[in-house]
Amino acid sequence: MDSEITLLAGTAGTTIAALLATDTWNGVRNGVITLWRRARPDHEEQIAAQLDTSRQDLLGARSNGDEEAEREIAAEWQGRIRRLLVAHPELVAELRSLLTELDPGAPVIPTVTQRATASGSSRVYQAGRDLNLDQR
Repeated sequence: MDSEITLLAGTAGTTIAALLATDTWNGVRNGVITLWRRARPDHEEQIAAQLDTSRQDLLGARSNGDEEAEREIAAEWQGRIRRLLVAHPELVAELRSLLTELDPGAPVIPTVTQRATASGSSRVYQAGRDLNLDQR
């Protein structure tokens, strides 16, 4: 589940950052606040303020030609969302639904399930992404 949460949080962070400066801004803001409200209602005002700050930072960066700012903002939101989902995995389906609603043309985020059984002296290697082995 952890690799799925990391992948989902990465997509969410990128989507949020990309949509901060668009006409769908209010939908993004409301959706993210609603998600947080379900798990951490005591953080609702803080998340709203962070979204507003991220939007202002992004708009300012774009007007100054700072291309790195959007990646930084996406990374910040990826971290926030990953931590929320680790603490509240029941929100995964709701976040998937929100992302589909916010960006219907985006690819569907796959569900990752891995199972392995090893016995004796056998080895099992699994990876949700890159896997580098150096055995000698």
